[in-house]
Amino acid sequence: MSKARGGAAPATAPEALLRKATLARTPSLRAKYAERALSDPSGVDQTMRCLLLRQLYLAHMEGRRFDDALAIAEEMVDLGAMPDVARQDAARACLGLRERERAIEHLRLASRASPACRRAFHLWTLGSVLYLAGRSREAIGALSRAVRWGTSDRPLYAAQLALARLAAGDASADLAALRKHLSEAPCGQGYGQFVLGELAYHEGELELAQTYLRRFVQRSTSGRIALAVALEGEINRARTLLRQLEGPAETQ
Repeated sequence: MSKARGGAAPATAPEALLRKATLARTPSLRAKYAERALSDPSGVDQTMRCLLLRQLYLAHMEGRRFDDALAIAEEMVDLGAMPDVARQDAARACLGLRERERAIEHLRLASRASPACRRAFHLWTLGSVLYLAGRSREAIGALSRAVRWGTSDRPLYAAQLALARLAAGDASADLAALRKHLSEAPCGQGYGQFVLGELAYHEGELELAQTYLRRFVQRSTSGRIALAVALEGEINRARTLLRQLEGPAETQ
């Protein structure tokens, strides 16, 4: 690959365009930079191609073009550079298309293809999808494995496992202890606010549940579009709980 004066990569090099795509503020700009890099006549290696395709995938997800996003994710799967990441992305596109069974299959394959350091994340994602689908028994299996593989995010996985067991009618764990542990852990932020809200709801701590769920909805819908798309099931559930607690006027 040619170098600009002083040894720096030219501004149009795939690496530079990947950085621009990553920092792009709009889906159209993200796609523009990724497509430009992918068409580089000097070519890109397999890993770089996969990274660029992922930016194109994100642009399609942000634009809610789920068919296109799925096609890109499946191309990433075929490349084989990041098989578990590609399967996770394919699953998100399938959820956007309301093809839950297909998403679940991709997530199962992601957990099998994953390196040990990411296996708990894929199992937790699988368990979350099953839990939101009302398939609590299957969710328990996936979340139990996530807890076994988990490290720093284990408080989140353990709390969600308790919620799945509660939904399945099993004897409930110490929800207050799980909530305390999760609230004190870094994973209690972000997605953790959703789980904390559900825990507080089941404990009868209704004002606290409202606070957690409001924070989760606000954070998930005010950032990047891809995040809101990925968490659509959780956002809808949080809003449903808030309507039960507060009335519809306050959940917007």
